[in-house]
Amino acid sequence: MATFGSLSDRLADTFKNLRTKGKLSAADVDGTVREIRRALLDADVALDVVKDFTGKVRERALSDEVNKALNPAQQVVQIVNEELVAILGGQQRRLQFAKKPPTVIMLAGLQGAGKTTLAGKLAKWLVKDGHTPVLVAADLQRPNAVTQLQIVGEQAGVPVFAPEPGNGVGNPVKVAKEALKFAETKQYDTVIVDTAGRLGVDAELMKQAADIRKAVDPDEVLFVIDAMIGQDAVATAKAFQEGVDFTGVVLSKLDGDARGGAALSVASITGRPIIFASTGEGLDDFEPFHPDRMASRILDLGDILTLIEQAQDAFDEDEARKVAEKFATDSFTLDDFLKQMQQLRNMGSIKKMMGMLPGAGAMKQQLDNFDEKEIVRTEAIIQSMTSAERTTPKLLNGSRRLRIAKGSGSTVTEVNQLVNRFEQAAKMMKTVAKGGVPQVPGMGPIPGAGFSGGRGKQQVKKKGSKSGNPAKRAAENAAIASGAKPASGGAAGSGFGLGAAGANPGGPSEEELASLHKLLGR
Repeated sequence: MATFGSLSDRLADTFKNLRTKGKLSAADVDGTVREIRRALLDADVALDVVKDFTGKVRERALSDEVNKALNPAQQVVQIVNEELVAILGGQQRRLQFAKKPPTVIMLAGLQGAGKTTLAGKLAKWLVKDGHTPVLVAADLQRPNAVTQLQIVGEQAGVPVFAPEPGNGVGNPVKVAKEALKFAETKQYDTVIVDTAGRLGVDAELMKQAADIRKAVDPDEVLFVIDAMIGQDAVATAKAFQEGVDFTGVVLSKLDGDARGGAALSVASITGRPIIFASTGEGLDDFEPFHPDRMASRILDLGDILTLIEQAQDAFDEDEARKVAEKFATDSFTLDDFLKQMQQLRNMGSIKKMMGMLPGAGAMKQQLDNFDEKEIVRTEAIIQSMTSAERTTPKLLNGSRRLRIAKGSGSTVTEVNQLVNRFEQAAKMMKTVAKGGVPQVPGMGPIPGAGFSGGRGKQQVKKKGSKSGNPAKRAAENAAIASGAKPASGGAAGSGFGLGAAGANPGGPSEEELASLHKLLGR
């Protein structure tokens, strides 16, 4: 995610300097707070928010909770994380639904903020959550706004109530009122009203939005704000709060800004929570806003919970169980590989998913260079194979690989690389499925692993004296050869001279090894 990219980099550099210090002085804290202040101001965070934030961080960083900490640098990172969560709204706030349907959700904001597209995203998200929404075309001023909403509604699979053609024709207040009756008649449980926007805050916009709110008495008024407008976010939010008032904020175009100051300003200035965030152009690029998770992303601590939720939505549990069984029985085919890749693609952008991993900031260049179309090319190669070839890759001789390359618009080298990657992946996953530790190509066995999944014998270390004295070494080797125990100052296998009494110098017994294997499920 590009959002907060520059802010994350600046903060990471700031905290990197703290890690070399065993104890923080007042000068160290002041220097850190100064760098944080600069980073926030460069990210277009409102000045009042920056002053309040850095003041709290400095006060806590100079307190006993840091002075008494074993790792002061980590404690400061924790303080910054907690304060970021606070200015982002603290706890996650969910949509409030009416006790008696339909629930009315009104969207308000400037023109160009992305309200119409966001209406479709919200509707599709509600459908996934088991609701039956209807979109209402109450933006009758902007050219082709009604047509755009109808297209978005069709893409989202949601009906659109549009009795007026728009383009300056029709009364938006009347349309909003009629939409409620329509929803009750057709038994839609959620009404999403898309209102008109302007190029700037003006009295006409506010009056129209206020009239619609008064007419339909919405359960939620969501203020849609473009995350890229920077410092203007504060003035715009205040004007809408005074003119219309809103119950929550939705950040749009959050993926297009590396600074993201709007997100750090709006919730704190208005006192209204951020409920949703739009993170891309697709209708699925929409997610509930979690202040704690967003703070973790800013500090490059990752967002594993969101990643897990996306995986659960995209992957079928039964299918995953079948694939695991195929790994164990060595029956995993290229068809299964193709299905797994398609499910992975359903999760969304690979770059975004990788960006949710802790420490993703260090892989920024690799992520920027990653080609999302690589999965599409891989799918094309597999789909150019016959059913028999997918089931039995050993059939792929030179002529078959040439045919597949031509059919998929790729080269024979790319086909060869895919087959090799598949075979390596299948081999690794089979080892894992049987409880072993795989060898990663190019890396060898995983460090610290004393077994290889039951395949192959362990190398037996050659016994012998390691003494630097030739005479002593010869005597000890002779003792070992005769089966006698060589004299030593400590117990065998003890790195600290411990365990001499009652220890087994020859290592674990057969019974102990059997117990260990049983414990490991081997």
